Amino acid sequence: MERQQSHLVQVEIYGQSYNLRGEGEVGYIQDLAAYVDRKMREVSEATATVDSLKVAILAALNIADESRQGKTADPDLVPGGHDRVARLVDMLERCFGEA
Repeated sequence: MERQQSHLVQVEIYGQSYNLRGEGEVGYIQDLAAYVDRKMREVSEATATVDSLKVAILAALNIADESRQGKTADPDLVPGGHDRVARLVDMLERCFGEA
């Protein structure tokens, strides 16, 4: 199996800029970041929480719940979910490792 080319993509999530390195299409990484940003903003508006870590954790729980129940606001995120989640976790670990 041929390894896909790795890209460095700058994204903004909840007012913070991140440089994410991932394989595959740049647009996919940007779509994931936009989805997480939307979820964090929804949580922030619904809870009036200002602590960004709490907002991130609540958003992650909402996304995990959607994933476990097989529903999502963005149907493009569903196919190959397990592989994509693993790649996303890998990107986040690299991002936080560089910070």
